[in-house]
Order: sequence, then structure tokens, then C-alpha cells
Amino acid sequence: MSAENQMDVARKKNMDFDIDEKLDVPQYKQDAFGDEEFAEVKYKVLRWWQCGLLMVAETVSLGVLSLPAAIAGLGLVPAIIVLIALGLIASYTGFIMGQMKLKFPHITTMSDAGEVVGGKIGREFVGICWILFFIFIMSSHLLTFTVAMNTITNHGTCSIVFGIVGMVLSFVCSLPRTLEKMSWLSIVSFCSIITAVLITMIAVGIEKPGDGVKAVADTNLYHGFTAVCNIVFAFCGHGAFFGLMAELKNPKDFTKSLCLLQGIDICLYLVASVVIYVYAGDSVTSPALGSASPIVAKIAYGIALPTIVIAGVINGHVAFKYVYVRIFRGTDRMHKRDWIAVCSWGGIALGMWVLAWIISSAIPVFSDLLSLITALFASWFTFGFPAILWLFMNRGLYLSSWKKIVLTVINLLIFALACAICGLGLWVSGKALHDNPSSASFSCANNA
Repeated sequence: MSAENQMDVARKKNMDFDIDEKLDVPQYKQDAFGDEEFAEVKYKVLRWWQCGLLMVAETVSLGVLSLPAAIAGLGLVPAIIVLIALGLIASYTGFIMGQMKLKFPHITTMSDAGEVVGGKIGREFVGICWILFFIFIMSSHLLTFTVAMNTITNHGTCSIVFGIVGMVLSFVCSLPRTLEKMSWLSIVSFCSIITAVLITMIAVGIEKPGDGVKAVADTNLYHGFTAVCNIVFAFCGHGAFFGLMAELKNPKDFTKSLCLLQGIDICLYLVASVVIYVYAGDSVTSPALGSASPIVAKIAYGIALPTIVIAGVINGHVAFKYVYVRIFRGTDRMHKRDWIAVCSWGGIALGMWVLAWIISSAIPVFSDLLSLITALFASWFTFGFPAILWLFMNRGLYLSSWKKIVLTVINLLIFALACAICGLGLWVSGKALHDNPSSASFSCANNA
């Protein structure tokens, strides 16, 4: 029997996968959600603008609140340069992920991409890191919720109580299983954070609590790189991109969703962070909503509460979906609404929110937690891993043309950037956690 006939027989015996002849990598014909024509629960229903709004909601929320303090740490000119540069790099790495999804349609998560590149070991290693990343992101939202409630109520009760309230509220909002339902919440989230930031900008512009603007700050490696980590965190939405692409009606529309996200976040980050820093100066706080007067800060945090909760829920939803798909992939349970399906989803969500609450109580300082998340995970999922994906998709072609040579050098530099952010970020976050006198774990103290 000829080789072609043998391949035809193999395909008829196993219709679940095909072989990409160029890359010699198993490529499943159907994604995790399969044929949904008669399904009770349908996942692949997102339009591109809904996907874009979800990306805005899960990326912009806490990122914009950390940037004014980052500008204070670097100075106005260096911070603007770093912010624009990292934004453009994040746009490019997001585009790489979109190309990877089109080449390997079965990819639903970072873990699936890890399997394509590194086999079973790659799948499990990337999957564990990816889940931990989302749990840390969820914890940062719970921490911000406690800061907001302490600000609004003048520390009306123990911070641990506020954290538990935020955990329960986030869990309840996490119960819907499809991102389409979450997309409508994302509109509320976006309006919430925009309004809160605008109120803060207007308030600091009127009050002018600052002591002048520094074009270049008098800083050191420790403080300067802490600021860089906070800027990196503002662009760390990439962890959710494969999950969002998986629920698009047409995965090719992801580029439009990415342009919507990056256009909004780069412009918003620049305007909000520069205006707040120019008027608040070195007195700027992190989160930035506390930079205005106490009354305005309470109003701003009250308006920002929806995005603090919803953005955390959207990030959590992607993590829950990964575990749920790993358990029920290829079964009818993926599309059922019976008690086993509902209870399984609820149990997964509850377990992860409890872990997130434990982390938020153990590291109760906002900027320190963001630096740690950036160093451990955002450096790789935003920059390093997408560069690896490009190198994998183009292996054997690195020197095939001048364009490929340039792109190869660019992706190697992006990988080196991820290594630097990870190494230096771990040092600055570890030092910050050690030195900060207000970082008592599981404390009732006011963290506002």
C-alpha cells in the first residue's frame, strides 16, 4: 500500500484529528466545543465587538489604576516612552496569538498552545502556570475591592470581611457558563472604569494636590523597575485571548477585536495616567482613585466597584472554562444544563475564588501584588510565550528572507525582554514584600 493510501486509511479510522504536513503536529478538526447546531448551551456565538469589549474589560480595569504611580516612579518622559513601546509590543504579540489560533483551530487555552509546542509536558506546565496566573489576577481584584470598601466606609469593618464579601459577590457573578452573557457585563464594566477615572482626573485637576511634575524622576533600579512592572501589568490581558477566540463566531475577526482593545487601552492609559500625575505629582496613590480628596475618592471607588468585580469575574471565567473543558471535553456534559454540569461549574468557580481570597489576604499591598504577578506570569504570557509561538510557527524559515530575519530578531528580543522582566521583577517584588511595613498578612487593618 502506498504512503498516500495509508494516510487515507488512517484518516478514515480516526476522524478526530488531522496532521499538518508542514509542521507534523496533531491538529484536531473540531475545537473543544464541537458541533453546537443542536446544543443546549452554545459557546461559539461571540461577535468581534463583544470579544473586543470583553478584552477591554479584563485588561483595562486594574491596569489604568496602577499607571499614574508608575509615571511618578519613572518620570513623565521615560514613562510615556515605556508605555507606548510596551503597548505596541503587546499588540504585536497579541497578533501572533491570533495567527496561532488560525493555524491550530483546536487551541482553546494557553495550555493547548503549550501542548502544540512542547507535547504533554508543555501542556501541563503551561496549564499550571496559566491557572496560577488567573488566580493571582482574581486575587488582585479582591484586594482592590477591599481597598475600595475601606475607602468608601472609612474602614467600616475588618478588611478580611470585605474580602469575603467581594469573594461571594464575584462567585455569584461567575455562574453563567458562556462569555456571550459576560459580554453585556463588560459594557457596564467599561462605563464604570471610564467614569471613575474621569471623575478622578477632573478632581485632581481642580484640587492640584501635587508638588510639580518631574520629566525624569530621581530614581534607582528598584523603584524604576517596580514602575515598569506596573506598566507591563496594564497590558497583561493575553492570558485570556485564546479562550475569547474560541468563542468567536469567526476566529478571523480576532484582529478587529485586538485593534479595538489596543486602541482604547493605549489612548486611555496615556491620557489618564499623564493627567492624574501632572496634577497629583508624587502624592499620587496606587490604585490611582485615591489620589483625589477623600470625598471624591469615595465617589470614584463607588462608581468603579462594577469594573473591580466584573473584570475579575471575566478573568476567572476563562480559568474556570479551562478546568471545566479538561474534565468534560468530548462529552455531552459540555452543552448540558443538568445538575452535574451546573454543580461542577459552581464547584470549580468557588474553589478558585477561595484560593484567590487567600492570596489577596496574604499579600494585602496593591502595587506589590501587581509586581509579583507581572514577574511570575505576565512577563511570559504577554511577551515571552507569544515570541516562542512565532519561532515555532516559523521554524526552518528564520533566514529565508530579509523580512523573516528582521522578525526573528524582533521575537528573540521580545523573549529576552520577558526574561529581564521576570528576573528583575521577582527581585523588586520580593524586596517590596519584605520591606513594606504595612504588608501584614490576614490583617483587619485598613489597606486603603
